[in-house]
Amino acid sequence: MSEQLERIRRAIRDVPDFPKPGILFKDIAPLLESAEAFRTTIDLFEAHWAGKGVERIAALESRGFPFGAALALRLGVGFAMLRKPGKLPYEKRGVDYELEYGSDRIEMHIDSVEAGQKVLLVDDLLATGGTAGAALRLLKEAGAEVVGCAFVVELAFLNGAERLGSTPVNALLRY
Repeated sequence: MSEQLERIRRAIRDVPDFPKPGILFKDIAPLLESAEAFRTTIDLFEAHWAGKGVERIAALESRGFPFGAALALRLGVGFAMLRKPGKLPYEKRGVDYELEYGSDRIEMHIDSVEAGQKVLLVDDLLATGGTAGAALRLLKEAGAEVVGCAFVVELAFLNGAERLGSTPVNALLRY
């Protein structure tokens, strides 16, 4: 593992039994609190996605926002927020989706992306792929061309990338 990836790995805190017993939560708060680790994360995302035609970053609420916004700034593109219901003030579009423990919804403003626009989806963690899969569906229904997904962490043993189909997935750390 490279020194850069090890720096990121060390900055992620494991919290056992959160949010419920048996779960080992990957806490990115220490990564965001470390200017060096956060900068390294954005550096690696930028190195991977620069020159791939990304025209807009879409990020998932809420832990995807800092990574998506920083990467959008670096790539010189706009930033679209994908949020839970009731959080966006303007006209919106959304999709409902099923989770292992129930259902949820993700929304964005109707003018967040343009038809044909090349969009990169960003979030902190890919687990089962339910939320990311719904976000892909939402972006595609809006006419976006999703060029890939970027995650700080992928819990590969949960096979979430399979739910994203042929969309390229870039995860910095895989567990």
